[in-house]
Amino acid sequence: MPKYIIEREIPGAGALTTGQLQGISQKSCGILSRMGPKIQWLESYVTDDKVYCVYIAPDEVTVREHAEQGGFPVNKISRIKTMIDPTTAEG
Repeated sequence: MPKYIIEREIPGAGALTTGQLQGISQKSCGILSRMGPKIQWLESYVTDDKVYCVYIAPDEVTVREHAEQGGFPVNKISRIKTMIDPTTAEG
């Protein structure tokens, strides 16, 4: 199943409280539960003004559907082609 990185512009994202982030996470998980196993949220990275989310989904349309249902912004969706890390240098 393809993996995607979603870029979300959210001014002040880095200043969101633990409670606010929990609420956003709960909302996202509720939508994912209703959408079924075809889409999975792996993790997100919060910066000052953006959130980068990693999802597994059959296609970009499914990722956009999740965002639309949650009212989450989607500024860019990129399909991940491969992953590298420091161990790649050892090969």
